[in-house]
Order: sequence, then C-alpha cells, then structure tokens
Amino acid sequence: MCIAIPAEILEIRDDNIALVDFGSLKQEIRVDLVDVSVGDFVLVHVGFAIQKVNRDEALETRELFRQCYAAMEETA
Repeated sequence: MCIAIPAEILEIRDDNIALVDFGSLKQEIRVDLVDVSVGDFVLVHVGFAIQKVNRDEALETRELFRQCYAAMEETA
C-alpha cells in the first residue's frame, strides 16, 4: 500500500520544481504530472505531485495524520 500526503504549493521554481508545505515541513517536489499554481494543494507521493486536491480536504487529511502521529507517540 502506498500513501500520498497533502501539501500546499508555496513557490514554483524552474524545471517543474515546487516548494511545498506539509504543515511542519517544507520540501521541494516535482510537479511534472499536474498543472499547479501557488496556493494549490496537491497529494505528494515519492516526491511527485500526483493530484490536485480541495483545500478543505487537504487540511482535514493533514489534521488526521497529526492525530495519528500523536496517538502513536502516546503509546511509545
């Protein structure tokens, strides 16, 4: 099973590279597969934006991931 993480496009750079924000991490990704603009939310898998997503859905998913990680830390 693979997982994709929602991120917000902060900046689009040369050669189909974008700087994105995962919430607590900023990272460069490839945007060859989707047409994006600054402010768009995308799903990122292995360093590639694979799909644009609705902002509300992206933020909800990000919060669910945060809750899962918090719960895992509590049991560790």
